Amino acid sequence: MSVIHVNSTNYDEVVTNSEKPVLLDFWASWCGPCRMVAPIVDEVAAEHPEYVIGKVNVDEEPALAKKFGITNIPTLIVLKKGVVTNKAIGVRPKEKILELFGD
Repeated sequence: MSVIHVNSTNYDEVVTNSEKPVLLDFWASWCGPCRMVAPIVDEVAAEHPEYVIGKVNVDEEPALAKKFGITNIPTLIVLKKGVVTNKAIGVRPKEKILELFGD
């Protein structure tokens, strides 16, 4: 499955209504560490169809960033049935990102 670009318009459809666990990657184009974690998040999306993987550009979606209290990027948030179950700030290897799902 590919990464979904999440915005205010599709948030409910992608996140709130998802039966699958959702990983949101909050990022910005000017953020070096975000560029480091992006290919790892893309790998997780490609290898794990049991999850929904979304990316939120904090510059384009400040309301979503505010909703989740994002103060540092990259921030990875896992939600299950619309509820935050885990959060990590900074670059993480793939194994640590997968651990966020708590399976």
